[in-house]
This record gives sequence, C-alpha cells and structure tokens, in this order.
Amino acid sequence: MKSRNETIAFHFIFHYSNAIPNQAVCIAMSEPITPDAAPSPAPELTCCKPAGRPRAADKEARLQDLLATSAQLFLQHGYGKVSLEMIAREAHVAVRTIYVKFGGKVGLLSAIIESGRERYFGNMDALESDPRPLEQVLADFSARLVELITTPSVVNLNRMVIAEAKTHPELAATFNQAGPGLTRDLLGRFFARPDIKARFRPEVPHEMLAVHLINCLIGDQLSRLLFEPGAINEEEKRKKVELGLDLFLRSTLR
Repeated sequence: MKSRNETIAFHFIFHYSNAIPNQAVCIAMSEPITPDAAPSPAPELTCCKPAGRPRAADKEARLQDLLATSAQLFLQHGYGKVSLEMIAREAHVAVRTIYVKFGGKVGLLSAIIESGRERYFGNMDALESDPRPLEQVLADFSARLVELITTPSVVNLNRMVIAEAKTHPELAATFNQAGPGLTRDLLGRFFARPDIKARFRPEVPHEMLAVHLINCLIGDQLSRLLFEPGAINEEEKRKKVELGLDLFLRSTLR
C-alpha cells in the first residue's frame, strides 16, 4: 500500500491518500495505588463519539485509497488480469461496494483517469469561458498537459491500453473518452469560440487545431511508447511547451 504522501499518477496520474480507519479507541489510565498513599482521583474517562456514519473526509480518503490500489494493480498486472475480487481484497472493501459506486471495472477505470486528470486541471478555468488572452490560456493548458503526459505512469497506461485494446475494446473506449478524447473535445470547443476562432486561419477546422496542438506538444508519440522515457526536469518541460506552442501558433494564426 502506498504511503500517504506518495503520488500515484494514472493518464493521464495522480496523488492519493491512504484511508483513515473510522474506529474509536477509549483509554482510561490511573496511577498505581500504594499502601502509604491515598488513591489519587481517577482521571475522567476520555471517550470518542460512538461509531456512526463515516465522515465525509473518511469516505473521501477511502475512495482515494480504492482508486490508488486499483490503479496500481492495473499497471502491475494488466487490465484483463485484474478482477474486482482482487481489487476488493487488496483495498479491503466489498466487491458490492465497487459495483454500487462504479458499476464495475470499466467505471472504476474511468474514475481513476478522471481523478488523475483532476489533479492537473481541476483548478484551471473552463476553456470555454476563460477570459485570459489566447496565448496565456494555451500556455497554461499546455504546461499542465505536458506535466501529465510525461509521468511514467501515464506512459505505462498508454502502453497497457494499446496492448489490450483488441481483447478489451471497452478499455480503449473508456480510456479515450476519459483521457485523450476529452482533451481533444475541450480544445475543440475552445478553438470554436467566436473570439478565438477569429485569430486562426479560417480554412483550418477547430477539430484539426486541437489535434495539431497536442501533436506539437507531445512530439514523436511512437518513440515515447516504444522506448523507456528518460527523466525530464522542469526546465526541459518548460522548453518543450515553449517550442511546441510556438510551432503551433506560427503555423495556424492568421
């Protein structure tokens, strides 16, 4: 099980916390009594509130622990080789809990990807209404995207999806819907904004602008998946975003 401060990043990856047990322990202590001394008054018992419905913080911690455990098992063994029973056993939950919360393994995978994406984009304004200048919005979004896709866990997730897409088409569909497909849709709607659309060459569809930006930022995707990616520091990430965004804007602006 991962420690409370350890990050597990997953397609898109991710920062989780271990679950906090919802148990109360009541302890009463008193000083020993000796024949020559009168007994000291026993201190008042300190007791926690009786167990009841889990607090919101406890429920969230348990949820994140379940997602973290599931992500770790998927990456270690592969999507097809991991059962809900295995996840339930490792996460110390009932299989029925997973069904009720996520509907099954596909829903659980989708929640993992969405949670990881939220870590990187959760505090960013919606692209469709962001009032900042075009260049500033794209620089912010691009930096977050590059930070996400360069994590080893995301690379491994991409490899897993490609390897198992034929035997588990629901895996590929879920991954695309919650990950790359969502990114393309968000960028496409941003480029379709009238004020943004006016800045770009009219013959280029907004859907193509979205794909072109991603390709400029990611680069050689085949090599990225075939070979083990080397470590990249913050300065190299910044330079990657700067050059990729410059290439995109120079090739698409009016």
